[in-house]
Amino acid sequence: MVKWIPNRGLYLSMKSYLWDICYAVMGTDSVKRFDRIVAILIQLQSKRIVKAQELADRFQVSLRTIYRDVRTLEASGVPIVSEAGIGYSIMEGYRLPPVMFTREEAGSFVAAEKLMQKFVDKSLGNYHESAMFKIKSVLRGREKDWISALESQIVVDPSQQLFNKNLPDALEILFESIAEKTQVFLKYQSLDSEHPSERYIEPIGLFHENGFWYMLGYCHLRNDYRQFRTDRMLGIKRTQTSFNLEHGSLDDHLNKYKELPKTKIRILVDKMVARYISGSKKHYGFVSEKLKGDKVEMTFMATDLEQGFPRWYLMFGDYAEILEPESLKQRVKTILQNTMTNL
Repeated sequence: MVKWIPNRGLYLSMKSYLWDICYAVMGTDSVKRFDRIVAILIQLQSKRIVKAQELADRFQVSLRTIYRDVRTLEASGVPIVSEAGIGYSIMEGYRLPPVMFTREEAGSFVAAEKLMQKFVDKSLGNYHESAMFKIKSVLRGREKDWISALESQIVVDPSQQLFNKNLPDALEILFESIAEKTQVFLKYQSLDSEHPSERYIEPIGLFHENGFWYMLGYCHLRNDYRQFRTDRMLGIKRTQTSFNLEHGSLDDHLNKYKELPKTKIRILVDKMVARYISGSKKHYGFVSEKLKGDKVEMTFMATDLEQGFPRWYLMFGDYAEILEPESLKQRVKTILQNTMTNL
């Protein structure tokens, strides 16, 4: 509904506003009157002052009818000012765009735009850029100045390459596939395979985790659900083939992964170093920590003791000690030995 909020401006949803008017006139000669009231509103916006007689002459109705129509607009929330002998005008501010933003909201567009430029593929990035031009076009002057002052001073630089540059529309294709329930053809290079594989996938959902985009889908090559990292996709194409299965929600599938068997891990980390890994530890099953002198004992419940956790641990391993389990110690030693062999 249209609402006038003093000192903050008009917050207008044109669709709901028109429905409000339609509801207000329902039960009379609604269609004809509805069209006339909308036309009156447009005319009021086109001139600073509009006389009642001018409106009556245009629509070939009585002054009494115009007075009633104007009261209907006022009841719907349009801030009309009337002065006897002069005419009608709309309160200053109503001519602002249909959607208004505070300075802080306008500033948030900058962060959103910078993130979209770096964290989505080229195709979706272009769509977002086009949408941002439309949003910026309806901002007031001071909000535009606010955005301009921020745009050149904010830089987002992801630490990893999130997409194959040869696939500028990967996310767009996946979005379409998920929405329309059609399979995609995927050429994919997995970490543990020397050659890329080709497979048909029924994408279920997309999620961002540990700095990467992942697609979870049903793989017809493996006849099972798999996760695929977008930066390892070497080719992706649309198909006209519909899904063969009902898959449920993405949350349902992700929760299944969370239910995989976990191993308890305890490590002792230098207190100064512990501060620097606080942002990434949650991705490796972090549970709790407690201070022990100049060290921090951290407890994890992890699912991947073969690759994920041990390789993360080696990033700061010279400032840490593995308390348990013994299998993690052996895996870290093996990685180090292999590293020494390759030097």
